[in-house]
Amino acid sequence: MSIMAMHTSATGLEALSTKLDVIANNLANVNTVGFKRSRVNFEDLFYQIRRQPGVENSLGDITPAGVEVGTGVRVSSTQLMFQQGSFEPTNNPLDLAIDGNGFFRVQIYQDMGPNGVGYTRAGNFFINANNELVLGNSNGFKLDPPITIPDDATSITIGSDGKVAVTTPGDAAAQEVGQI
Repeated sequence: MSIMAMHTSATGLEALSTKLDVIANNLANVNTVGFKRSRVNFEDLFYQIRRQPGVENSLGDITPAGVEVGTGVRVSSTQLMFQQGSFEPTNNPLDLAIDGNGFFRVQIYQDMGPNGVGYTRAGNFFINANNELVLGNSNGFKLDPPITIPDDATSITIGSDGKVAVTTPGDAAAQEVGQI
């Protein structure tokens, strides 16, 4: 086997290894709220021209298409698949889902993104110790802009337009405290 054949085979192995890594990540996150799977896209590496089109071969025959030999494959990109997932009903009024396009805007650490802003489709929110509506993950990212729930709120409602309203003792009508 020639070195070139080994190189071509190695490019295929490396590309498929990346594909397996992406599949493993997809499987590992199957229960992650708002997770979107990824797909690997491949592309050919350059071809080596061994014989130009229209040139005679060693038997004197003309090769109209020429002879080209591929040099392998590589990963051209990994693509995030944004298909709408299914909705899972919960008993938590702070669990939200986006139907169609869109993201929740959250405040993240400065070193994680431009201007400390991130976007997520995860809608599992809760109220932290400071009464702020935050993302229900280990980082507890605040919404951007932040929404603070009053201490004495007796109920919270979130409308389909993202407006957050609370009811407090002594108030007959709900009071808007922010919009997601």
